[in-house]
Amino acid sequence: MWFLLVVVAVLGLAIGSFLNVVIYRVPQGQSLVAPASHCPHCGSAVRNRHNIPVLGWLVLRGRCADCAAPISARYPLVEAFTALAFVLVTWRLASLDRLDGLPAWLYWTSVAIALAAIDLDCHRLPNAIVLPSYPVLAVLLAAPALWQRDYPPLLRAGIGAVALFGGYFALALAYPKGMGFGDVKLAGLVGAMLGWLSYSALLVGAFAAFLLGGVVGVAVIASRRGTGKTPLPFGPFMITAVAVALYAAQPLADGYLRLTGL
Repeated sequence: MWFLLVVVAVLGLAIGSFLNVVIYRVPQGQSLVAPASHCPHCGSAVRNRHNIPVLGWLVLRGRCADCAAPISARYPLVEAFTALAFVLVTWRLASLDRLDGLPAWLYWTSVAIALAAIDLDCHRLPNAIVLPSYPVLAVLLAAPALWQRDYPPLLRAGIGAVALFGGYFALALAYPKGMGFGDVKLAGLVGAMLGWLSYSALLVGAFAAFLLGGVVGVAVIASRRGTGKTPLPFGPFMITAVAVALYAAQPLADGYLRLTGL
């Protein structure tokens, strides 16, 4: 198990480095392949030895090797956070005896980090990331189900995707100023991942997104940093709700049953 955690941590660092490129370039419509990594200030190519996740930034002391322009601390933070997220997701799936879904969950984690960062920056959830994730996750979730002939998780994933997509679509039609269609498209992915876990995870995750959004909205108003009309990106709340459900759905469901005596 420890070997697997080390492997996914190293993988997470590498993926996190790529996610920095995705977060910066996709909203601008730039290619992810060319040009190679370079300083946005002077255009100098980043040397290979400086491209090592986290360590490269530390060696450079957060400055470009050529023009000494500051390099945002978000780069190593995204890399480190992705590695940590990969480890936590792997550990949790192992504790649930659900490691067959690890490829799908690592892909989802990568996509979720990129989308959350972009939504916070630009209030957008790019189709270039969201839409291709539907067939990718469908294959990654279907493959172990077909291999092991364990179909209920796959069926729940489909039901979850349809349920949340439909629910968010109805909300967007009823209140277009409060719900964007980017959130609607993301909802299908969120529903699939939650449904794959369990129906209780689907319910907890669906509720948690709105609860988190409401709490942050109240905090923004209370701190006088905005009003009730201040737009807040909802994607990060939906994504955080998946993490909450992954770790807390079963304890919350068990606690509810004990409380109600069911």
